[in-house]
Amino acid sequence: MARDRVHAALPDPPSQGEEENKEEKTFGNIFAELESVDLPLGTTLRSVYDDQPNAHKRFMEKLDARIRNHDREIEKMCNFHHQGFVDAITELLKVRADAEKLMGQVTDTNRRLQEAGREVTAQTEEVIRCRIQQRNMATTVEKLQLCIPVLEMYSKLKEQLESKRYYAALKTMEQLEKVYIPRVSQYRFCQIMAENLPRLREEIKEISMSDLKDFLESIRKHSDKVGETAMRQAQQHRTFNSAVAKQTSIGHYAKPVYSLNGRTHSHSPNGLLMDDDVVDEEEADEEVLTAQDLVDFSPVYRCLHIYTVLGDRETFENYYRKQRKKQARLVLQPQANMHETVEGYRRYFNQIVGFFVVEDHILHATQGLVTRAFTDELWNMALSKIIAVLRTHSSYCDDPDLVLELKNLIVIFADTLQGYSFPVNRLFDLLFEVRDQYNETLLKKWALVFREIFELDNYSPIPVETEEEYKLVISRFPFHDAEIEKQDFPKKLPMSQSVPQIYTQVKEFIYASLKFSESLHRSSTEIDDMLRKSTNLLLTRTLSTCLQNLIKKPHIGLTELVQIIINTTHLEQACRYLEEFITNITNVSPETVHTTRLYGLSTFKDARHAAEGEIYTKLNQKIDEFIQLADYEWGMAESDGRASGYLMDLINFLRSTFQVFTHLPNNNNDHASMSGKVAQTACMSACKHLSTSLMQMLLDTELKQISMGAIQQFNLDVIQCELFASSDPVPGFQGDTLQLAFIDLRQLLDLFMVWDWSTYLADYGQPTSKYLRVNPATALALLEKMKDTSKKNNIFSQFRKNDRDKQKLIETVVKQLRSLVNGMSS
Repeated sequence: MARDRVHAALPDPPSQGEEENKEEKTFGNIFAELESVDLPLGTTLRSVYDDQPNAHKRFMEKLDARIRNHDREIEKMCNFHHQGFVDAITELLKVRADAEKLMGQVTDTNRRLQEAGREVTAQTEEVIRCRIQQRNMATTVEKLQLCIPVLEMYSKLKEQLESKRYYAALKTMEQLEKVYIPRVSQYRFCQIMAENLPRLREEIKEISMSDLKDFLESIRKHSDKVGETAMRQAQQHRTFNSAVAKQTSIGHYAKPVYSLNGRTHSHSPNGLLMDDDVVDEEEADEEVLTAQDLVDFSPVYRCLHIYTVLGDRETFENYYRKQRKKQARLVLQPQANMHETVEGYRRYFNQIVGFFVVEDHILHATQGLVTRAFTDELWNMALSKIIAVLRTHSSYCDDPDLVLELKNLIVIFADTLQGYSFPVNRLFDLLFEVRDQYNETLLKKWALVFREIFELDNYSPIPVETEEEYKLVISRFPFHDAEIEKQDFPKKLPMSQSVPQIYTQVKEFIYASLKFSESLHRSSTEIDDMLRKSTNLLLTRTLSTCLQNLIKKPHIGLTELVQIIINTTHLEQACRYLEEFITNITNVSPETVHTTRLYGLSTFKDARHAAEGEIYTKLNQKIDEFIQLADYEWGMAESDGRASGYLMDLINFLRSTFQVFTHLPNNNNDHASMSGKVAQTACMSACKHLSTSLMQMLLDTELKQISMGAIQQFNLDVIQCELFASSDPVPGFQGDTLQLAFIDLRQLLDLFMVWDWSTYLADYGQPTSKYLRVNPATALALLEKMKDTSKKNNIFSQFRKNDRDKQKLIETVVKQLRSLVNGMSS
């Protein structure tokens, strides 16, 4: 059963017929492949040998059979076509003779045809050659028609280069490159042209850059003229505006022609000081010039267009800006001696204005070559440099006229550039510093004026002979006195001639200071404040210093000092008129809250006090000179019976001196009270100083011995001093006030003359003491000097009872005085 299932599962073996058909089919395929010339034989043959065993043998058998079949088929085909081949050969042999005959005829015909067509051939070749020439000429004309515009454009380019029309030349080059040359680029001359164009562009760039450099050099030279023209036009514009404004302010105040250096100036409507010849020149010069009229800007435009066309505009802009920055630094560098003349400042300003006028024109005439940011950067840099230069150079200037002209130039300079939209506020701020410098120069100038006035003054009342002279004086100085006006001519005014001169010069100073405030665009209140501050400086510093120096001068005597006191009193009273004068100029009410007051009152009071002190000092110095002439014989036995000569001379001097005070004009109550007060103070000071000097003479440590005779002589001199004091040398003292200056000396001398020691010692310390003013130390010092004299001059005094008693008394008194002195010190 199992075997049956196995056999059932196995396939049935093929029959013998099926195997033969399969083999026949396989060999057929192999023979087909062998008979095909396109297939490789190796694979086919390998399949024969790779088959079943004995396949080779069977293959060879099949191959032999195949060959035999093909041989039989070939034989059959040959037998079938043999008769037709034989017939064709026979026919061919027949045609051979005819062919040879025909060949001869054709050869002969050809010979004759060649001979007949030789001329035609020659003519045909000629026609062909002409046709070729014609075609070449047409081609040449066509190509020339393409080349002629190129050549014409190139010729035009050359002409443009020769005529320096570089921008047009660049446009021509662009057309050549983009339009014309590409049409005929195959020709060598076009290639040469194309190769030359970059070189020509570089030449144009170099030439245009050279023109630009020449332009930059030219504007550097012409900046002065451009700036001068621009500033003159700005000044004329300001003059016109000021003239219009002046019509509304005529009559406010009149300003005199002012000069510090002797040159005459006229006042232009804009407040500038101008020489007469300058005014005439400006009136004659009516032609209005602009920057374009003075400078040819075409090199800049041309160079800008050229670099723009060449695509290198940025390089050109950077180069131009860099060069202009360098030129700006050169322009801003002043000359070392610029501060010496106004022309130096004018040239400096002209160059700067010219530079920025050119830049402003370039800014508006070109698109982007310079920008507003660039010009603002240049201006800010320039402005800082200008301010530093002006601040430095103006500090060297000591001429008020030059400083004033500098201010005017700065104003015109600022107005000119402001017209070109440059900010100039910092320049007007700088003017405040220049104003301070101007005031300093004015103060120095007026210090010389005041010193000259004081040196030329005679320090005596002004004599007035006629009414015209009187009116002339009061027109220069506000003096009003009813008593003097009632007096007949001739008469004298209390002040000296320096007073109206000083007053006039203070007004001139105010005018000079006002000139700087003009054209500064400041309000009346600010101008009023500036005038008052500068006037205060003049009074409190310059005039005060001059007065103080005058008072200290050695040649100024007591009479001059008294007159100075009177003068300062009148100047002090005139200060309110100066305030009114400033108010009339500025139209600012003095009641305004912020109005500055003049400090002249304190100035003249201080000067008056200094003069009074100098009077006291000079009197004391004179007294010291007389005291130095004293020549006492301190050991004399008896006095001369009359006062010393030096003292009488001193008293006579004091009398004559105080008569000067009493002879001062006293018709004015203020003058009388002032002179009386000064005289009383001076007299009291002199008496006290004299008393102190005499006391110091007695107590001089170098003086060792004094005799009673010397005391008596000294007493005579003190009596003369007391007589002088009681003679009322200066009116106004009550009772014996002046004599009290010598009370210390009087009590001391009385004590020694009367030898009243018992009373002195008994009453010492009592308010009612007769010798209340005698100090024990002073009495002790003088007594010791007399004790030594008694010992030296009385050799035999010990043998006389009276002398011995006196000596004992002196010693007793000395002991008691010492005990008092020691008691005071403890």
